[in-house]
Amino acid sequence: MSQTAFTPRVFSGIKPSGGLTLGNYLGAIKRWVAMQDEGMETVYCVVDMHAITVWQDPAALTRATREVAAAFIASGIDPAKSILFNQSQVSGHAELAWIFNCVARVGWMNRMTQFKDKAGSNTEKVSLGLYAYPSLMAADILLYHATHVPVGEDQKQHVELTRDIANKFNHDFKVDFFPETIPVIEGPAMRVMNLRDGTKKMSKSGESDMERINMTDDADAIAKKFKKARTDPEPLPSDLEGLKDRPEARNLVDIYAGLSDQTPQQVIAEYAGAGWGRFKPALAELAVEKLAPISGEMARLMDQPGEIDAVLRRGAEQARNIAEPVLKKTYDIVGFVR
Repeated sequence: MSQTAFTPRVFSGIKPSGGLTLGNYLGAIKRWVAMQDEGMETVYCVVDMHAITVWQDPAALTRATREVAAAFIASGIDPAKSILFNQSQVSGHAELAWIFNCVARVGWMNRMTQFKDKAGSNTEKVSLGLYAYPSLMAADILLYHATHVPVGEDQKQHVELTRDIANKFNHDFKVDFFPETIPVIEGPAMRVMNLRDGTKKMSKSGESDMERINMTDDADAIAKKFKKARTDPEPLPSDLEGLKDRPEARNLVDIYAGLSDQTPQQVIAEYAGAGWGRFKPALAELAVEKLAPISGEMARLMDQPGEIDAVLRRGAEQARNIAEPVLKKTYDIVGFVR
């Protein structure tokens, strides 16, 4: 099989381990919605198996899984255009991950910066799953022979590991079976920062709810948070260079660009010389226009969990139709008797 034989296919997922923020929307989901119409098959997953690398309350995990799925649907991920499912419904993820555990090298895992960040000084007490989860991530992607993976900069290393695993598998078994996956990193607001500290990434685990825009926030909450977002006393400059060393200002300009489908330079051109008394209300109005309908639809869906579950169930059936032949061929290549 040659590289040109691989069908262009997108795979990406979000972990249901807490509420989603504007960072998830601008950094991932909004881009995924657009990719549905770019001529590639799109497969989007709620990666619930990744969530349990740290302890999850079962009832909270169930709710969080549905909430992520609701966010996908409310944001415009169309189950008629994309395959949408939760990871644990397709057993091939775990099965292929074990094979990749045996292909990947310990040294590769030791270089994963996210494990070091998450485990900190407590590496002896964290779960084996937290250490090995990049291997499961590789299985998530390669189970569908995905050729493109839209990710944030912080996940690029894991996609590169996926390519290493695919290449080693192909080399060891003298096949050209798994594709060399391309990380897709783009967008004006890929890295959305904290509304109170522009040097920190917007996070669902931040101390104050005012630091972030939650995808479940209603119109009043969205407007209030942007109007109270931290800024500096200077007006907006006439070019992007003028935002250097002004992280809070740059963050708000980037968010406006992401929500309005403009570049940051276009936003600066429109608001050059404007004070925050003009810019922040305009940003708040834009954010309410774009985000309030999403949070409203999410609330409706969360009141109808059967509707969400039906979408995930149908998506899982579609996903298995792609995954099972890939897994069976992998077993044949490895030499397992079936």
